[in-house]
Amino acid sequence: MKQKPARRPRTAPTISDVAASAGVSPMTVSRVINGQTNVRAATREAVNVAIAALNYSPNPAARSLAGAGQARIGLLYSNPSAGFLSEFLVGSLDGASRSDVQIIVEKCELGDHEMEVTQRLIDGGIDGIVLSPPLCESDPIIALLAEAGVPTVAVATSRSLDTMLTIRIDDRDAALTMTRHVMALGHRRIGFISGNPNVTATVNRLDGYRAALAEAGLAPDETLIAHGLYTYRSGLDAAEQLLGLADPPTAIFASNDDMAAATVAVAHRRGIDVPGDLTVCGFDDTTLATAIWPELTTIHQPIADMARGAIELLVSRIRQSKDAGPINPHRLLDFTLIRRQSDAAPRQRPRASRPLAERKRT
Repeated sequence: MKQKPARRPRTAPTISDVAASAGVSPMTVSRVINGQTNVRAATREAVNVAIAALNYSPNPAARSLAGAGQARIGLLYSNPSAGFLSEFLVGSLDGASRSDVQIIVEKCELGDHEMEVTQRLIDGGIDGIVLSPPLCESDPIIALLAEAGVPTVAVATSRSLDTMLTIRIDDRDAALTMTRHVMALGHRRIGFISGNPNVTATVNRLDGYRAALAEAGLAPDETLIAHGLYTYRSGLDAAEQLLGLADPPTAIFASNDDMAAATVAVAHRRGIDVPGDLTVCGFDDTTLATAIWPELTTIHQPIADMARGAIELLVSRIRQSKDAGPINPHRLLDFTLIRRQSDAAPRQRPRASRPLAERKRT
């Protein structure tokens, strides 16, 4: 009976151990292992001595960086939107299949154990990392990966760092486009539900909404802005806040489909017709947008395409040779406004007349 090869023991030295022994950074060790020339001879010698002394053996995938061998890519996720996550995973798996790479999917909650998960992947010799939102905004994770020299692509962030690749849409322009569309229908009191404040997409979408109002000459009304967290639950609370105003909005633009769907639910519970009495628009165009009634007018963010593109970018960087052409590190994809049944012109209501008894007294 043929025996399976023994697994690498948990106590095996890591790239971090080599770096500590040689007195250099993990990134420098990675450069030496991968044969890069931008390392001083004395430093290279120190790293090689440490590798020999610790009997360190790089992961087989790491040795295939410049070749066509199968690389291992980690995908870290922590997204409250099931619709976004499902499309993201489908796109990632499709991209991995096309590029012949292995995907390792890890749930990684911010403020919990994200550093532990990331370090475990680094120590295991991972070849590259894909960061989905909101992890794409995590400074500690980004710094750790940069220090270790692990190629990283951040999805749906407008941050432009030299240490990582990015792929996204123009969130500000998308929100500007949607708000203009709602105003073109005749709405002037437009509510907005923002998302997680620690994500650059949230800031950009809110900025786009405000910019559209400003170009139409509408004074900002902060009571029309409610804050959510991209979850359905937070959308319920935000919609209750907006629709509970003494002068509620005639339209609500939510920063994702989950919160837009929650807004429709609150409207139904209050006996408000959508779109007759209230226009509701979302963002992302996930499966939820067409799973409710009325179906949502929304911004189509090509989530699966961004995930596929992230894998392609990462594989190109991992397998980049000295003779290869330059890689565009920051890729911008197109968005589309999808109009469905949840928007309409504001209903024209006649002015309330005085009661008959009051008219007779006058």
